[in-house]
Amino acid sequence: MLDLYTFFNPNLPMTIAAAPAIGNTWTWRNYTIYYVQAGEPRLDRPPLLLVHGFGASTDHWTKNIAELQSDFEVWAIDLIGFGRSSKPSKGYSSDLWRDQLSDFTEQVIGRPAVLAGNSIGGYSCLFTAATRPQWVKGAVLLNGVGSFKDQMPVEEPSPFKQALGELIKTVILSPVPSWCIFQFVKKKSYIRKTLQQVYVNKAAVTEELVENIFRPATEPEAPAAFAALFKAPRGERVDVLLSQLERPLLLLWGTQDPWMNCEERSGLFQKYYDNIEEHFLEAGHCPHDDRPELVNPLVRNWVLETVMAGD
Repeated sequence: MLDLYTFFNPNLPMTIAAAPAIGNTWTWRNYTIYYVQAGEPRLDRPPLLLVHGFGASTDHWTKNIAELQSDFEVWAIDLIGFGRSSKPSKGYSSDLWRDQLSDFTEQVIGRPAVLAGNSIGGYSCLFTAATRPQWVKGAVLLNGVGSFKDQMPVEEPSPFKQALGELIKTVILSPVPSWCIFQFVKKKSYIRKTLQQVYVNKAAVTEELVENIFRPATEPEAPAAFAALFKAPRGERVDVLLSQLERPLLLLWGTQDPWMNCEERSGLFQKYYDNIEEHFLEAGHCPHDDRPELVNPLVRNWVLETVMAGD
């Protein structure tokens, strides 16, 4: 698939075919972690580590790896609970994924990297950059999620509302109801419909993309992992992380994302951090796969012109 993408994408050098990314596994804390690697090590520039969003995997970065590997050593990783990585039935947290990314960068890549992530993967990259800066050269957030204090309710909900909310959450995420919900959301028809809603380029919603998201959901551990993921504690606020951050940020916004107000979030990032470059793209929630021809050059140029200029 990578070679076909290289051949048919007019933005790629036609004289050089992209080599397929190599998949491998890494054992970490008794978990099996799946990752892919492509491109040759370049000591004159940092490697890239790509981190998927909720429900996705390394497969979601195929179009980006195919092009960026000509300029960088590129890695992509399946977070615990997703893709081909282990899917435990408990223990999920932002700290877990932060530790996974920082330890992977240290133990497998072997030198600081630029971290790029979509959605919850973007939040994980920011969290890692802010709290494990020795392994991060910069962070790219593509429609990254995470709350700011400005978005928090002014008043705390009453004890009754808090108790009711916890009860509803407990009931819904108990084994039988959560299993039923999972059986519905993992259907290919539901996956396809959701992707069609969050992609601008409808042609990018291929059967292969649907299959790549559906396949991990068929694993026996997937239903319990699904319930456990929604029970995970809320991570640190983005404004707190930005107060700790000492690395450059590239924000890429898919402005047609129905799940977030990109302009509002951009303003909050700008309020709490200065070292930011950002671009607003005609794309949905997953700009890297929706419009890779826009995202790839922006990532390449930012790393070469901004990140490396700071070394």
